Amino acid sequence: MRGLLIIAAVASSLTLSGCLAKAALDVATAPVRVASKAVDLATTSQSEADEKRGREIRQREERLGRLQRQYEKEQQDCTDGDRRACEKAQKTYAEMQVLMPGVPVEPVTR
Repeated sequence: MRGLLIIAAVASSLTLSGCLAKAALDVATAPVRVASKAVDLATTSQSEADEKRGREIRQREERLGRLQRQYEKEQQDCTDGDRRACEKAQKTYAEMQVLMPGVPVEPVTR
């Protein structure tokens, strides 16, 4: 009976020491994990930056497309004799000129 008690005590101490070692390892590596997570949250990866840039370009292209359609309609109304449409067309064209440098030109493939 006493031998069984000794075996149980030895087995539990080995198991307990493993738990303590794991806990000590977790405590020791916690600051590194926290710092790593903070750096990850604070920085932007290249792929995230590329996605953001692509999204901004698409939004500019969409806005430019809407302005182009608006400009064409205003030009048609201007041709029909609407002076206000002529003024609006000039403003729309000016806004298009501001947006155009931010929209990349697709290379022509032959």
